[in-house]
Amino acid sequence: MAALYDIHGNLPALEAVLEEIGALGVDQIVIGGDVVAGPMPRGTLALLTAIGIPVRYIRGNADRETVACRRGGNMDAVPERFRMGLRWVAGELTSDDEHMLDGWPLTLRLPYMGGKEGADGDVLFCHATPRNDTDVFFRGTPEDRLRPIFDPVGAALVVCGHTHMQFDRRVGATRVMNAGSVGMPYGGGRDACWLLLGATPELRRTPYDLERAAERVRATAYPLAQEFADRHILQPFSEAEVLAMFGRMEVA
Repeated sequence: MAALYDIHGNLPALEAVLEEIGALGVDQIVIGGDVVAGPMPRGTLALLTAIGIPVRYIRGNADRETVACRRGGNMDAVPERFRMGLRWVAGELTSDDEHMLDGWPLTLRLPYMGGKEGADGDVLFCHATPRNDTDVFFRGTPEDRLRPIFDPVGAALVVCGHTHMQFDRRVGATRVMNAGSVGMPYGGGRDACWLLLGATPELRRTPYDLERAAERVRATAYPLAQEFADRHILQPFSEAEVLAMFGRMEVA
Protein backbone atom coordinates (compact mmCIF):
# COMPACT_ATOMS: atom_id res chain seq x y z
CA MET A 1 0.00 0.00 0.00
CA ALA A 2 1.18 3.52 -0.79
CA ALA A 3 0.07 6.91 0.57
CA LEU A 4 0.34 9.91 -1.77
CA TYR A 5 -0.40 13.32 -0.30
CA ASP A 6 -0.51 16.91 -1.51
CA ILE A 7 -0.11 16.31 -5.24
CA HIS A 8 -1.31 19.87 -5.95
CA GLY A 9 -1.77 19.34 -9.66
CA ASN A 10 1.91 18.55 -10.26
CA LEU A 11 1.33 15.96 -12.95
CA PRO A 12 5.03 15.28 -13.76
CA ALA A 13 5.76 14.45 -10.12
CA LEU A 14 2.73 12.18 -9.93
CA GLU A 15 3.74 10.39 -13.12
CA ALA A 16 7.18 9.62 -11.64
CA VAL A 17 5.78 8.34 -8.35
CA LEU A 18 3.21 6.12 -10.05
CA GLU A 19 5.91 4.66 -12.26
CA GLU A 20 7.93 3.71 -9.19
CA ILE A 21 4.85 2.37 -7.43
CA GLY A 22 4.12 0.17 -10.43
CA ALA A 23 7.65 -1.22 -10.40
CA LEU A 24 7.32 -2.04 -6.69
CA GLY A 25 4.09 -3.98 -7.17
CA VAL A 26 2.00 -1.87 -4.79
CA ASP A 27 -1.51 -3.31 -4.49
CA GLN A 28 -3.49 -0.25 -3.39
CA ILE A 29 -3.09 3.53 -3.01
CA VAL A 30 -4.49 6.08 -0.60
CA ILE A 31 -4.61 9.66 -1.87
CA GLY A 32 -4.35 11.97 1.12
CA GLY A 33 -5.96 15.17 -0.14
CA ASP A 34 -4.99 18.44 -1.83
CA VAL A 35 -5.06 16.77 -5.21
CA VAL A 36 -6.06 19.37 -7.80
CA ALA A 37 -5.08 22.80 -6.44
CA GLY A 38 -2.20 23.45 -8.81
CA PRO A 39 -1.25 23.80 -12.46
CA MET A 40 -2.57 20.55 -14.01
CA PRO A 41 -5.81 19.60 -12.24
CA ARG A 42 -7.51 17.85 -15.15
CA GLY A 43 -4.49 15.76 -16.09
CA THR A 44 -3.92 14.83 -12.46
CA LEU A 45 -7.47 13.56 -11.99
CA ALA A 46 -7.38 11.72 -15.32
CA LEU A 47 -4.19 9.90 -14.39
CA LEU A 48 -5.47 8.94 -10.93
CA THR A 49 -8.75 7.57 -12.29
CA ALA A 50 -6.85 5.46 -14.83
CA ILE A 51 -4.76 3.60 -12.24
CA GLY A 52 -5.30 -0.13 -12.52
CA ILE A 53 -5.25 -0.88 -8.78
CA PRO A 54 -7.68 0.19 -6.02
CA VAL A 55 -7.40 3.87 -5.08
CA ARG A 56 -9.02 5.42 -2.01
CA TYR A 57 -9.26 9.16 -1.32
CA ILE A 58 -9.56 11.50 1.62
CA ARG A 59 -10.29 15.22 1.52
CA GLY A 60 -7.76 17.98 1.96
CA ASN A 61 -8.41 21.61 2.84
CA ALA A 62 -7.59 22.74 -0.72
CA ASP A 63 -10.06 20.20 -2.14
CA ARG A 64 -12.74 21.56 0.17
CA GLU A 65 -11.93 25.17 -0.75
CA THR A 66 -12.01 24.31 -4.46
CA VAL A 67 -15.51 22.87 -4.15
CA ALA A 68 -16.62 25.90 -2.13
CA CYS A 69 -15.22 28.20 -4.81
CA ARG A 70 -17.15 26.40 -7.54
CA ARG A 71 -20.30 26.83 -5.48
CA GLY A 72 -19.78 30.55 -4.92
CA GLY A 73 -18.78 30.32 -1.30
CA ASN A 74 -16.59 32.92 0.38
CA MET A 75 -12.84 32.49 0.20
CA ASP A 76 -11.93 34.29 3.41
CA ALA A 77 -9.79 31.37 4.59
CA VAL A 78 -7.70 31.48 1.41
CA PRO A 79 -4.87 34.04 1.34
CA GLU A 80 -5.59 36.75 -1.24
CA ARG A 81 -2.55 35.95 -3.38
CA PHE A 82 -3.76 32.36 -3.92
CA ARG A 83 -7.38 33.10 -4.74
CA MET A 84 -6.94 33.66 -8.47
CA GLY A 85 -5.19 30.30 -8.74
CA LEU A 86 -7.98 28.55 -6.86
CA ARG A 87 -10.61 30.21 -9.03
CA TRP A 88 -8.79 28.99 -12.14
CA VAL A 89 -8.59 25.42 -10.81
CA ALA A 90 -12.28 25.48 -9.88
CA GLY A 91 -13.11 26.61 -13.40
CA GLU A 92 -11.12 23.75 -14.91
CA LEU A 93 -13.13 21.10 -13.09
CA THR A 94 -16.41 19.58 -14.20
CA SER A 95 -19.56 19.07 -12.15
CA ASP A 96 -18.66 15.38 -11.88
CA ASP A 97 -15.23 16.33 -10.53
CA GLU A 98 -16.87 18.63 -8.01
CA HIS A 99 -19.18 15.91 -6.73
CA MET A 100 -16.29 13.46 -6.51
CA LEU A 101 -14.15 15.82 -4.42
CA ASP A 102 -17.11 16.72 -2.24
CA GLY A 103 -17.70 13.04 -1.49
CA TRP A 104 -14.24 12.30 -0.16
CA PRO A 105 -14.21 11.61 3.61
CA LEU A 106 -12.15 13.50 6.18
CA THR A 107 -10.44 10.30 7.36
CA LEU A 108 -10.00 6.69 6.27
CA ARG A 109 -9.26 3.75 8.56
CA LEU A 110 -7.76 0.51 7.21
CA PRO A 111 -6.20 -2.60 8.75
CA TYR A 112 -2.43 -2.74 8.51
CA MET A 113 0.11 -5.37 9.54
CA GLY A 114 3.39 -3.53 9.66
CA GLY A 115 5.67 -6.27 10.97
CA LYS A 116 7.93 -6.26 14.00
CA GLU A 117 9.17 -2.70 13.45
CA GLY A 118 5.96 -1.43 11.92
CA ALA A 119 2.54 -0.77 13.38
CA ASP A 120 0.34 -3.87 13.61
CA GLY A 121 -3.29 -2.83 13.86
CA ASP A 122 -5.32 -0.08 12.20
CA VAL A 123 -3.85 2.80 10.24
CA LEU A 124 -5.81 6.03 10.13
CA PHE A 125 -5.28 8.35 7.17
CA CYS A 126 -6.08 12.04 7.62
CA HIS A 127 -5.00 15.16 5.79
CA ALA A 128 -3.86 17.34 8.70
CA THR A 129 -5.02 15.68 11.94
CA PRO A 130 -7.89 13.28 12.73
CA ARG A 131 -10.07 16.19 13.91
CA ASN A 132 -9.85 18.51 10.87
CA ASP A 133 -8.06 19.25 7.60
CA THR A 134 -6.26 22.42 8.72
CA ASP A 135 -4.32 21.70 11.94
CA VAL A 136 -0.61 22.47 11.63
CA PHE A 137 2.02 20.52 13.53
CA PHE A 138 5.60 19.49 12.91
CA ARG A 139 8.12 16.89 13.97
CA GLY A 140 9.12 19.16 16.84
CA THR A 141 5.66 20.13 18.08
CA PRO A 142 5.49 19.30 21.82
CA GLU A 143 3.80 15.97 22.47
CA ASP A 144 1.51 17.32 25.18
CA ARG A 145 -0.22 19.54 22.58
CA LEU A 146 -0.90 16.58 20.32
CA ARG A 147 -1.97 13.80 22.66
CA PRO A 148 -5.53 15.17 23.10
CA ILE A 149 -5.86 14.93 19.31
CA PHE A 150 -4.24 11.56 18.67
CA ASP A 151 -4.83 9.50 21.85
CA PRO A 152 -8.61 9.12 21.30
CA VAL A 153 -8.06 7.75 17.79
CA GLY A 154 -6.85 4.36 19.02
CA ALA A 155 -4.90 3.60 15.84
CA ALA A 156 -1.41 2.12 15.91
CA LEU A 157 -0.38 4.37 13.03
CA VAL A 158 -1.72 7.71 11.80
CA VAL A 159 -0.62 8.98 8.37
CA CYS A 160 -0.98 12.67 7.61
CA GLY A 161 0.29 15.39 5.28
CA HIS A 162 -0.73 19.07 4.93
CA THR A 163 2.62 20.64 5.95
CA HIS A 164 4.43 19.02 2.99
CA MET A 165 7.33 17.89 5.22
CA GLN A 166 8.07 14.23 5.94
CA PHE A 167 8.59 13.01 9.49
CA ASP A 168 8.19 9.90 11.62
CA ARG A 169 7.47 10.47 15.32
CA ARG A 170 5.55 9.23 18.35
CA VAL A 171 2.57 10.87 20.00
CA GLY A 172 1.90 8.82 23.11
CA ALA A 173 1.29 5.25 21.93
CA THR A 174 0.58 6.36 18.35
CA ARG A 175 3.14 6.37 15.58
CA VAL A 176 2.51 9.43 13.40
CA MET A 177 4.05 9.65 9.93
CA ASN A 178 3.83 12.62 7.58
CA ALA A 179 4.01 11.32 4.01
CA GLY A 180 5.29 14.66 2.70
CA SER A 181 4.14 16.08 -0.61
CA VAL A 182 4.26 14.55 -4.07
CA GLY A 183 3.90 17.88 -5.86
CA MET A 184 5.22 20.53 -3.46
CA PRO A 185 7.84 18.96 -1.16
CA TYR A 186 9.22 21.15 1.61
CA GLY A 187 11.94 20.72 4.18
CA GLY A 188 14.91 19.65 2.12
CA GLY A 189 15.31 18.07 -1.31
CA ARG A 190 13.27 18.45 -4.46
CA ASP A 191 12.16 14.86 -5.06
CA ALA A 192 8.51 13.84 -4.93
CA CYS A 193 7.73 12.53 -1.43
CA TRP A 194 5.36 9.74 -0.42
CA LEU A 195 4.96 6.81 2.00
CA LEU A 196 5.26 3.09 1.27
CA LEU A 197 3.37 0.88 3.71
CA GLY A 198 5.04 -2.43 3.10
CA ALA A 199 6.60 -4.84 5.61
CA THR A 200 7.55 -1.70 7.53
CA PRO A 201 6.44 1.89 6.83
CA GLU A 202 9.01 3.69 4.70
CA LEU A 203 9.21 7.37 3.78
CA ARG A 204 10.15 7.51 0.10
CA ARG A 205 11.49 10.15 -2.31
CA THR A 206 11.21 9.80 -6.08
CA PRO A 207 13.45 11.89 -8.36
CA TYR A 208 12.08 13.26 -11.63
CA ASP A 209 13.12 15.69 -14.35
CA LEU A 210 12.61 18.99 -12.55
CA GLU A 211 13.60 21.29 -15.40
CA ARG A 212 11.24 19.55 -17.77
CA ALA A 213 8.48 19.60 -15.14
CA ALA A 214 8.97 23.33 -14.65
CA GLU A 215 8.69 23.87 -18.42
CA ARG A 216 5.43 21.90 -18.51
CA VAL A 217 4.01 23.94 -15.66
CA ARG A 218 4.99 27.27 -17.24
CA ALA A 219 3.22 26.19 -20.44
CA THR A 220 -0.12 25.93 -18.63
CA ALA A 221 -2.63 28.74 -18.19
CA TYR A 222 -2.43 28.45 -14.40
CA PRO A 223 -2.16 32.04 -13.07
CA LEU A 224 0.58 31.07 -10.58
CA ALA A 225 2.51 28.87 -13.00
CA GLN A 226 5.79 30.81 -12.83
CA GLU A 227 5.81 30.85 -9.03
CA PHE A 228 4.88 27.17 -8.86
CA ALA A 229 7.71 26.22 -11.20
CA ASP A 230 10.31 28.38 -9.46
CA ARG A 231 9.44 27.88 -5.79
CA HIS A 232 7.64 24.57 -5.59
CA ILE A 233 9.57 22.55 -8.16
CA LEU A 234 13.01 24.08 -8.66
CA GLN A 235 13.66 25.69 -5.27
CA PRO A 236 11.28 24.33 -2.61
CA PHE A 237 11.04 25.94 0.80
CA SER A 238 13.42 24.73 3.50
CA GLU A 239 12.19 23.56 6.89
CA ALA A 240 13.33 26.84 8.44
CA GLU A 241 11.34 28.82 5.86
CA VAL A 242 8.23 26.72 6.47
CA LEU A 243 8.49 27.18 10.24
CA ALA A 244 8.91 30.92 9.76
CA MET A 245 5.84 31.10 7.51
CA PHE A 246 3.49 28.74 9.33
CA GLY A 247 4.88 28.33 12.84
CA ARG A 248 2.38 30.84 14.20
CA MET A 249 -0.39 28.47 13.06
CA GLU A 250 1.03 25.51 14.99
CA VAL A 251 -1.36 23.60 17.27
CA ALA A 252 -1.28 25.23 20.71
